[in-house]
Amino acid sequence: MEILRREFVYLWYYFSVQFEQIFGWWVLGMVIGSAVSVFAKDYIHCAFQSLQGKKLGFLGIVAASALGIASPLCMYGTIPIAASFSKSGMKDSWLAAFMMSSILLNPQLIIYSAALGGTVLTVRIVSCFLCGIVAGLLICFFYRDRPFFNFTGFAEPQNRDTDPNIILRYIKNLGRNVKATGLYFLIGVLLSALFQRYVPAEAMTALFGGNEALGVLMAATIGVPLYACGGGTIPLLQQWLWDGMSVGSAASFMLTGPSTKITNLGALKIVLGLRRFLLYLIYVILFSLATGLVVNFVV
Repeated sequence: MEILRREFVYLWYYFSVQFEQIFGWWVLGMVIGSAVSVFAKDYIHCAFQSLQGKKLGFLGIVAASALGIASPLCMYGTIPIAASFSKSGMKDSWLAAFMMSSILLNPQLIIYSAALGGTVLTVRIVSCFLCGIVAGLLICFFYRDRPFFNFTGFAEPQNRDTDPNIILRYIKNLGRNVKATGLYFLIGVLLSALFQRYVPAEAMTALFGGNEALGVLMAATIGVPLYACGGGTIPLLQQWLWDGMSVGSAASFMLTGPSTKITNLGALKIVLGLRRFLLYLIYVILFSLATGLVVNFVV
């Protein structure tokens, strides 16, 4: 009994310390994320819609990727939006850039990722932005005269932020945000405490920081089953980086995680079909590995 009590005290200490360090970033991310969702979402999507018909070439793909990051919607919210854009004639290459970057990042996750430090935050933003751009360029080059997406059956997007009182509209959105991410946040902090207590820092350094190529590969691989919510992975990444994880390995994890999240894969399988879905997975894995190696070389 004394051993159990002592272990509980240790775990509570690790849990409480990291909770205090990261809780403020989580709250700030939700506050700003909900504000973007309620007050700026329509402007962002209108800005994307305004690109249609313009002869922007490469710059159209760049703008689409940037607007995908700015969009606060998750993949299930992004697909109906993309479907409506597709019906109005939006290029598949622009849609690919918008959807790819939207899967990987949003304003709330940007704020929350600031808890990892300026270098990792910059790497995350730049790598997600480039991932969207490269996806758009590949679609433009290989599917220039063929459709890449099939949005058949997707209805017009439903807006849940409809309360006429703007304050209540924001509070309701914030409440849904807390409900969607709160449990994952607590689980992430708990897992981080368990890692601190029972996994030696030397083991994490050897796994994710020693052999850089192997570390990147391991991070990309573990990102597939472990990623459930951005709110749950930030505490883990923070601890792993403290324990010796390389920035490149973290970058690889942050790319494969959200892009292979089960709910995202289910939605993408519908709009891509089996063959193009497999191409998507190959692209994500190769891009994440290449990014991790480049980041380790540069940083």
